[in-house]
Amino acid sequence: MHIQNYTEELIKLRRYFHQHPELALQEVETSAYIQKYLKNLGYEINHVEPTGIIAELPGLSDREKMVVLRAEMDALPIQEQTDMAYASVNDGCMHACGHDFHQTSLLGAAELLKAMEEDLQGTIRLIFQPAEETSCGALEVIETGYLDDVKAI
Repeated sequence: MHIQNYTEELIKLRRYFHQHPELALQEVETSAYIQKYLKNLGYEINHVEPTGIIAELPGLSDREKMVVLRAEMDALPIQEQTDMAYASVNDGCMHACGHDFHQTSLLGAAELLKAMEEDLQGTIRLIFQPAEETSCGALEVIETGYLDDVKAI
């Protein structure tokens, strides 16, 4: 992929996430969007109920050499008051602290890692954590057991 096309894709992703924020544990559309994107790249998807995602590149299974990357998904209960073309369309809900950018960054990393997968050794695991703003999403991720063999994120 040409770098200019890649940059444009990331800008579109970030603006989409900014325009469609969802509050903690209500990230249903966000989760579906991310899952579809990752499946199209070839990632295997596991769910963290109700809206979280854990994804891995298939075929890379060395648990001693694992790289885990994480992003938050939820927005804040704030009414956006900007005139941006991609301002929130969800009344009383806004990505005001960067989770739209975090999601975009992790999807960008997912794409780059997929492009490099033949050169990778180990396991690539991506975590899209719900409900970071309410502090309950981290516990839900921990309770899945997907962090049991993780030494660092």
